[in-house]
Amino acid sequence: MTGMLDVRVRKNLGGFDLDAAMRRPADGVIALFGRSGAGKTTLVQTLAGLVRPDAGHVQLGDTVLFDHATGVDVPPDQRRIGYVFQEGRLFPHYSVRGNLLYGYHRAPAAARRLHLHDVVDLMGIGHLLQRRPRELSGGEKQRVALGRALLSNPRLLLMDEPLASLDQPRKEEILPFIERLRDELAIPLVYVSHAMDEIIRLADSMVLVSDGRVAAAGSVEEITSRLDLRPLTGRYDAGAALTVRVAQPDDGTGLTHLAFAGGRLVVPRIDAAEGKTLRVRIRARDVAVALSPPPHTSILNVLPGRIAELGEEAGPLVDLRLDVGGSPIWARVTNASLQRLNLRPGMPVYALVKAVAVDRHSLGRPAARGHFDGGTANASDPNA
Repeated sequence: MTGMLDVRVRKNLGGFDLDAAMRRPADGVIALFGRSGAGKTTLVQTLAGLVRPDAGHVQLGDTVLFDHATGVDVPPDQRRIGYVFQEGRLFPHYSVRGNLLYGYHRAPAAARRLHLHDVVDLMGIGHLLQRRPRELSGGEKQRVALGRALLSNPRLLLMDEPLASLDQPRKEEILPFIERLRDELAIPLVYVSHAMDEIIRLADSMVLVSDGRVAAAGSVEEITSRLDLRPLTGRYDAGAALTVRVAQPDDGTGLTHLAFAGGRLVVPRIDAAEGKTLRVRIRARDVAVALSPPPHTSILNVLPGRIAELGEEAGPLVDLRLDVGGSPIWARVTNASLQRLNLRPGMPVYALVKAVAVDRHSLGRPAARGHFDGGTANASDPNA
């Protein structure tokens, strides 16, 4: 899909006012990020047509879905927008196959680019087709819910915290399937989450929502590098996201070398081929600062840079934004260390990053989308 997702909506919900505007390319994964109660779900529901704004407009590409000024309000079932909720919300009286085909039969025949066998293969659910929802695990239910939304052949897919109700093992089960649909299908996706590790792993761009407003929008790397947005992106796990390339998959010691503008990062072995582009998140709390390279240390990553910006925290800890070869890296130090070392903007320093601080929750990859041509129809009675 080409074009833009252009949204400017206002809605009064009693004690909460939504007044949000965003304009993002309708391509890849757009993450809506913010605390619980920020307005993310309400904003997504205006896209789906489940909440009617008091004013504004919603436009996807050349299609106007809502315009208060002209009276346009396309019904939800005609918007061709797929919606995956926190819980799968599967029909208990249908089999998995019936749930999947429910979406398929509601797509216009001319728009059926994806068919049952395509989605069954993509989601890895062929062995589940005859089961009822009560026989499925939480992760399996979400895979079926994803499949059902895909089989409606949507122009836009909305995912509202689809992993929030799952434990970590089930999340790890689902994430690869979301990556597959991101990489293999040309369907733009709006992904709602308050989990930064999911954003790092999946998203192309990021929209910060706070108190019913869009506070900032941009690439994941841009948004996570800004100190002023730290209260919204979360302080404890705050850190910068870097785009890196696998320079050496395994150096013989179980370590992988990642190249980026500021040099190289050495991390525990990553199962990725040489030349592969990844996104890595380095948390501020995992970075120390030195005025000179330490002569004897277990830390493998000693990166020269300079202090670009100091946080304005009044407490005992301060976040620093470092410029490492043009790449932003955050460091968290005590106020005592700030004073003792006389740290200030412009000062040359060394960022010390432990290799073991970069784990699987710190890794993602920018979308590598291909084009899915689809196959031939393979459908039957949805009540099967």
